[in-house]
Amino acid sequence: MSGAVGEARRGGRTRSGSAHAAVLAAAAELLDESGYGKLSIEGIAARSGVAKSTIYRWWRSKADLVMEAYTEVTARRVPGPDTGGVQEDLRVFLDTLYRVNANAGRARVLRGLMAEAQLDDGFRAAFQEWIQSRRTLMSTILMRGVERGELAEDLDVEYTVDSVFGPFWYRLLVGHAELDPADAPKHVAQLLRGAGYRAP
Repeated sequence: MSGAVGEARRGGRTRSGSAHAAVLAAAAELLDESGYGKLSIEGIAARSGVAKSTIYRWWRSKADLVMEAYTEVTARRVPGPDTGGVQEDLRVFLDTLYRVNANAGRARVLRGLMAEAQLDDGFRAAFQEWIQSRRTLMSTILMRGVERGELAEDLDVEYTVDSVFGPFWYRLLVGHAELDPADAPKHVAQLLRGAGYRAP
């Protein structure tokens, strides 16, 4: 869902842009404050000033609403860099990603979302859609590197994407070690060695 002003909702009518934005902002704020499990449509309605019945007409479920809100938040917090070189793109991306991990509140939210996705079949689809949006962003960075001749032509892009997000999620969920933004350049160098990097 795009969240654009005047976006058509189910049933063919249009959403009020300001109300739609207010609902998404309220959902994101409450998610940060209390986590997914304690978040309710009633709470979002009270915070946003938009009627609960309206919210239910615009979104099929709490999961769809929350993940749309979190997709917008993530796009702002961890945007897709395009610096002209894969090495710098990866450094910028990992630096920003690691800063999310280092934020206790945001880390708690991510752990809660991951846990909910394992327990709730209805939530899992919305969560996986969000995960795929992050993977697509990283795939785009890598494919640009391949097209510029910086990375091996036969690069296994999917596995390389796993190599970026695997340590992030493992350390986030297990908690045995931190991800320091200062280590991003070193981790990028290790990743690029395995990707057949050739400096432009």
